Amino acid sequence: MLQVQDFVKARLYQDENSVIQDALRHLLRARPELRIQLAIYRFQTENLSLAKAAHLAGVSWAQMQDILIEQDISPQLGVETLDEVKADITALRQALTSSP
Repeated sequence: MLQVQDFVKARLYQDENSVIQDALRHLLRARPELRIQLAIYRFQTENLSLAKAAHLAGVSWAQMQDILIEQDISPQLGVETLDEVKADITALRQALTSSP
């Protein structure tokens, strides 16, 4: 059985993390459905934006939105209350006045 260390010892990769990252990239290319499932998971657990989830899944923003809806996941597309809008405006004003 192959071991991660074998690739490093054979000087094919610099370290074990590089082997694992390359293997994961190839896995996601070979099994695109895993990219979508990973994007859904991260969207739900890491508060990932819809655009970032779409990028991770390798689909368009609109496709990701449809995928989430098909999975009974509500993609929050913006603020929901007036208080959230006011908080966003305040944060933007502060950011704009403090930037060089």
